Amino acid sequence: MTTWDHLDVALVQTAADVVPDKNRARLDELTPSGVDLVVFPEAFARDFGPVDDDLAPDAEPLDGAFATEVARVAAERRSTVVAGMFEAAERHPFNTLLATDGRSSCAYRKIHLYDSFGYRESDRLSAGAVEPALTEVGGAKVGLMTCYDLRFPELARALVAAGAEVLVVPSAWVAGERKVDHWRTLVRARAIENTVYVVAVGQPAPRYSGHSLVVDPLGDVLAEAGDGEEVVTARLERSVLDGARETNPSLANRRM
Repeated sequence: MTTWDHLDVALVQTAADVVPDKNRARLDELTPSGVDLVVFPEAFARDFGPVDDDLAPDAEPLDGAFATEVARVAAERRSTVVAGMFEAAERHPFNTLLATDGRSSCAYRKIHLYDSFGYRESDRLSAGAVEPALTEVGGAKVGLMTCYDLRFPELARALVAAGAEVLVVPSAWVAGERKVDHWRTLVRARAIENTVYVVAVGQPAPRYSGHSLVVDPLGDVLAEAGDGEEVVTARLERSVLDGARETNPSLANRRM
């Protein structure tokens, strides 16, 4: 297994359009150079749009135009790029994260659909299989989660039990009362309880909450965006993760 010393990450907090061609065209422009991992929000290939929008006509296969462009840009930048898309399926599409370095790819289909706070994601989308999805970036094991998954600590723990050292959480965290507070609290909680880095990326205001952030394994916020369009960067240090797990060996002390 390849060891890692550090990872440089970039969080692209930007709004997706409901026109897929526009989002695909922006991938090259928005993907920075010189970082190991670039993370776009959930549903970047095509925003959710109004609650009664049919997402199926804009859903694509994992070798479609959007995924092909993500892979091309990732290879050109020599980075791993993670971006959300709607993946074509027999009935409702999947809410899928694509992670690719241009040579190999990993896809995660969102497990927990957002049937909460007055929304019903399951009316338009299908849930993925209940199994953790991990990829490798520069030797680090990276677990994939999407938005509402953040409210389910058992998924984060399953990813960490499978070896994840970094959790990546692309989101379209809908704005509203308490929502930024919930977002920041849950991101920090998943980092602290699992002694992992959490890289959480959202779409900006006004529809969504923004506040993309990177949290280290002891719960310190390394970088945080405001609520507008922004790219934030951070460096993840393996030594910090090792030190956190020595200081707080909660994973080793588990009894359940």
